[in-house]
Amino acid sequence: MLSALAVVTVVVVGLMVGVEVAVAFVLNPILDGLPADSGQLGRAHGGRMLGALMPFWYVGSLVLSAIWVVAAWSRPGTGLVAVAAGLLIVSVVMSVLLLVPINNRSKTWTAENRPEDWKDQIHRWDRFHHVRVAVIVAAFALLASALA
Repeated sequence: MLSALAVVTVVVVGLMVGVEVAVAFVLNPILDGLPADSGQLGRAHGGRMLGALMPFWYVGSLVLSAIWVVAAWSRPGTGLVAVAAGLLIVSVVMSVLLLVPINNRSKTWTAENRPEDWKDQIHRWDRFHHVRVAVIVAAFALLASALA
């Protein structure tokens, strides 16, 4: 049962990392390269779509990791899982404090109502997101190492 929990946790976190890496290094650069307002409108749509899904994915990943820590408390590799869970906590806190406020604003923007500094806000979101990606990649690496 513990092995199944570990595998499910690694897969769930790995898929989340894959989505977030794709957003950071593929999707957003593509959207930024589109003409006129298309990129900003695409980001707004992505913010609505992923903004509805990602809270459950981040919290779910954290919960699975925490259950793994408790279930495997005295076993080898549990320290790696505990550190990974700590990093996932950092990613959730970063999301709530830094990224979600910008996303909540930007997902409602249209060409008619976006603020003058909308590009600055998007670039700030991107910088925070890159740091968050590094945090969750590290968490994933620790979970995969613990599984091995």
